[in-house]
Amino acid sequence: MAACTIPEQTIERTIAFHGHSCPGLAIGIRAAELALRALDNPPPEEMVTVTETDMCGVDAIQFLTGCTLGKGNLIHRDFGKMAFSFYDRRNGKGIRAVLNQEARGPVDEEYAPLMDKIAAGTVTEAEMERVSAIRSELKRRMLALDLDRLFSVTELTGGSPRRARILASLVCDSCGESAMESRTRRLGGKTLCIPCFEAVEQKV
Repeated sequence: MAACTIPEQTIERTIAFHGHSCPGLAIGIRAAELALRALDNPPPEEMVTVTETDMCGVDAIQFLTGCTLGKGNLIHRDFGKMAFSFYDRRNGKGIRAVLNQEARGPVDEEYAPLMDKIAAGTVTEAEMERVSAIRSELKRRMLALDLDRLFSVTELTGGSPRRARILASLVCDSCGESAMESRTRRLGGKTLCIPCFEAVEQKV
């Protein structure tokens, strides 16, 4: 398999869902394509995604796989890695896909300093035009590369993450707001939500 096999109309709908087209979204499109191919298109309610980043591509994965935070089958682990794990709950099959950095090509060396200039507010109009050109090239490259060149894939064993559970809510003794039991803390004989616990714990 070489260039992206997802229909252009579906890609346009994915872009509309996210709000703009960018290299990160293209990476998510290809990751979803890879997952659906490797897991043989499981129904959305039986598929689980674990994403190790919160970048733009996660929106593409939500849109194309049907995995969402609200359904509990999209799990975010804030590791800052361009890595995604996908599971089929029906059979426990799973894969982990990590973006190959070399897949971004040589333009990345030029792109990073320009992004630093944008953040610092020192970028010129000509440099902004170059950023736009690089983004277009990266998007084209992400959608054109063979999936085997784009991602390093490992098979996962041990089954998929368990389904989300509905737990009791407890009232925080500090702010009076309810919080899921598994997200509360005990300190000094009191039940605290995470923000109230952190506010007190930092002073201990």
